[in-house]
Amino acid sequence: MSDDKRTDPGIHTDSGIEVKALYDASDLAGWDPATQLGAPGKPPYTRGVYPTMYRGKLWTMRQYAGFGTAASTNERFKFLLEAGQTGLSCAFDLPTQMGYDSDHPRAEGEVGKVGVAISCMADMRQLLADLPLDKVSTSMTINSTGAILLLMYELVAEEQGVPAGAISGTIQNDLLKEYAARGTYIYPPKPSMRVITNIFEYCAAHVPKWNTISISGYHIREAGSTAVQEIAFTIANGIAYVDAAIAAGLDVDAFAPRLSFFWNAHNNFFEEVAKFRASRRIWYKLMTERFGAKKESSKLLRFHTQVGGSTLTAQQPENNIVRVAVQSMAAVMGGTQSLHTNGYDEALSLPTERAARIALRTQQIIGYESGIADTPDPLAGSYFVESLTDEIERLAWDYIARIDEMGGAVEAIERGFQQDEIEQAAYDYAKSIDNDERVIVGLNRFTVDNEPEFVIAPGDPSLEQGQVANLTAYKANRDHALVKARLAEVTEAARGTQNLLYPMKEALRANATLGEVSDALREVFGVYQPGR
Repeated sequence: MSDDKRTDPGIHTDSGIEVKALYDASDLAGWDPATQLGAPGKPPYTRGVYPTMYRGKLWTMRQYAGFGTAASTNERFKFLLEAGQTGLSCAFDLPTQMGYDSDHPRAEGEVGKVGVAISCMADMRQLLADLPLDKVSTSMTINSTGAILLLMYELVAEEQGVPAGAISGTIQNDLLKEYAARGTYIYPPKPSMRVITNIFEYCAAHVPKWNTISISGYHIREAGSTAVQEIAFTIANGIAYVDAAIAAGLDVDAFAPRLSFFWNAHNNFFEEVAKFRASRRIWYKLMTERFGAKKESSKLLRFHTQVGGSTLTAQQPENNIVRVAVQSMAAVMGGTQSLHTNGYDEALSLPTERAARIALRTQQIIGYESGIADTPDPLAGSYFVESLTDEIERLAWDYIARIDEMGGAVEAIERGFQQDEIEQAAYDYAKSIDNDERVIVGLNRFTVDNEPEFVIAPGDPSLEQGQVANLTAYKANRDHALVKARLAEVTEAARGTQNLLYPMKEALRANATLGEVSDALREVFGVYQPGR
């Protein structure tokens, strides 16, 4: 057992910002609420992107799901919708993320492990079977192969009689974050940026309700960054995407309204609330002053939040229910547009149905019972919260300026700047736990001996064999000459300058697989090798 003493050598947030013992009016001397806050739904959007926020409609409760086969994930989607979830969110296995079919040698042992395996149109049809695609929005956590999954989704919707203009959702499609923090990249940065801007252009013309990118700080934070680094590095990536789209000839107001962000929520409650508020203000200033956006919708930083997976412990896993609740309340107090709450068992396995239901009920209790959704930005005007919001914004601008001086996010990533900063922050955080400077309940204090064995979701060792067999049959029953011709068109388009999504869609319509389309692009773009 551990003692319950709390020493006070000087208390700091997770980003190292000193927290004073008391805040009062002097901490906001010269502070102007008209310019720093505004009203909810009004510039600079510190208080939220919509005037009434959750008073008329709660955030989208979008639980992350995806494991094993398309059929099993479809069943989990339906379970969550019946439990009151209001949006879908899909995780994909590593082969799918890396552009390999389930029968590829590199996929062995990984099929269906950290998400659902999607190799072909048959898989996507099964994943979306009997789902109301014209009524429910779907978020797909997919990056390098994001264009392929989007096109598969669009094709299935067309088969169900749902026009592309009626479907809504998001693909993550954020490759810069992959280079800096996560690693599921395929192509080098420049061709990856081309694919991303092609998606912006394609969706503006054909899938107008789709969010074309979820510029993601979540994985940057999971890799060990601070809250300040999370928003600074992510917004710097956002600047790079906007720059690339404008350089490709797109008008900022044609694509910016469909940009979205993805934030993490950790345990330092007030810092997280302040982080969300500061991020909106920074984006508004950038889109207004740097990019000259005219539409107000181009200036809104709309974001999804997921609670921090890296904060959950395998020790005393039920404690994670409380962590998830605290983090979820921070996200709501900070004005999120949608939210995923983790299962309490996710440090050990994929969430069981019981854990998934408790996670969803956590959101529902916050939304319907707590009262914190009844008025926008309820912490506005707090001496502490406003001071913290201003300081987080200042520190984030400092990082953005340093990245600008290096030539932007792409150049900074190629120099390893963000990677080094994240690595140092992760080391400092781990060291603070090892030295008992930071208390993690159940891990380095308030521990127990002989914890009971925990029941986790069972795995299915036959899953991979079944998936490969189905894919083999799919490949055998198609027009091989047509597939070959359509894939050749994808490769030829990659050598030129046309939008890649059009030939990619026709290849998928002809029953080419995800891996084959990815290979057609690999042939021209190559594969990114860090440090080379």
